[in-house]
Amino acid sequence: MAAPVLKESVGLRYFTFFYLYVMQGVPAGFALTAVYNYLIGKGLTAEAVGSFAAIVGLPWTFQFVWGPLIDKYQYSVIGHRKQWVVLTQLVAVGASLSLLLVRDPVTQLSLMSATFFVHSVFASIQDASVDAIAIEVTPEAERGRVNGLMRAGYLMGVSFGAAVLSYVLHHSGFHQAALTQSLLLLALTVLTFFIRLDRHDRLIPSFGQRQTREEAAKNPPLSWLFKTLYASVTEKSSLRLFGIIALVYLCTGVFGRAYSFHLIHTLHWPDKDVSILQGSWGSIATLALLVGGGMLSDRVGAVRLQRWVMLGLAVFLLVFSSLYTLWHLKGVSTAGLLLTNMADPCFSVAALPALMALCQAKVEGSQFTTYMALVNFCDVLSAKLNGWALSVTTAPVLGIACGLAILLMALLLRRQSRKQMASLVPAPSS
Repeated sequence: MAAPVLKESVGLRYFTFFYLYVMQGVPAGFALTAVYNYLIGKGLTAEAVGSFAAIVGLPWTFQFVWGPLIDKYQYSVIGHRKQWVVLTQLVAVGASLSLLLVRDPVTQLSLMSATFFVHSVFASIQDASVDAIAIEVTPEAERGRVNGLMRAGYLMGVSFGAAVLSYVLHHSGFHQAALTQSLLLLALTVLTFFIRLDRHDRLIPSFGQRQTREEAAKNPPLSWLFKTLYASVTEKSSLRLFGIIALVYLCTGVFGRAYSFHLIHTLHWPDKDVSILQGSWGSIATLALLVGGGMLSDRVGAVRLQRWVMLGLAVFLLVFSSLYTLWHLKGVSTAGLLLTNMADPCFSVAALPALMALCQAKVEGSQFTTYMALVNFCDVLSAKLNGWALSVTTAPVLGIACGLAILLMALLLRRQSRKQMASLVPAPSS
């Protein structure tokens, strides 16, 4: 079987990153949408389902641990960093199959949480490896559209996990839903094996052949990696930009979970309806925005697009939360759910290319996974904060607070951009 070659085909490169992110999105949609909403529908408290979501997302918060190892041992005869992708995919499939031990998600919540946790550990290593490959092989002028396709792939995976696996969960049981997920992940892992990142890569490594000095030199020393990584991440302008991005992710996560809980717990929507709606019509609309947004990011610049998206998010949260007395109307609440579902991916299509641009050569995997680990920490923190906040306030109040915070961040980003532009203007000669 002839294996496709990635570097010689732009279309194949885009397809590869798209389906690799589909693979990451399926378990996320299953755990954090289908099962999350299922647990709410079964009467679990906001604190309980928030803790479940936090446990599932926790491994993604220490991706920075894997980054230096991936960059240190990035060379492989089957493709740079590809060995990390294939091995972690195989282990992740095994962890997914372990979900078959769970018969009742409610009474076996601890076992299910632990199994999803193990899966997330290896899925997070796979994610870090794919991101590093994407930054390395994608020209800077194409990063917006590539990131848009990656987010679109993730969204398609989440949609499948949320809508299709939610349907299977309610009609055939948790066992059948977990088996369906595992078989799909196994099929995508087999596909990964036959993708070559370069024409010189081998499908099967030759274990008897020793690594040459030139090949070994491609793996940088750990001391240099950590020193360069620390300098890159702690640079002042990078810290300011990332701080703004992280807070926006935190706000969208808090309101998104609060609104889903409000629909199921307060407005008594069936959890299956929420999951299917999040994974169907909302995802179709968001998919078009992601692809178009990626191309727009390459045209107008990631930071400028980021400001536009932040202003749009702030206006939506402030206006929609102020109209909370209309949330009981099916059309209004449905529109709110669809727009809330678009918040994270639409912001990502602008924010992630900006973070990619900050990454230094040779440590791009470590640096970007450090950023993503902190972004994922914001998501985990939003789950815990949501569980606590809903015990003392309501979803509309959280929406207004998050809208004001994002509006403030948009103004700060505009001010920072103006300062950077002013610093590039030469001073007048005397």
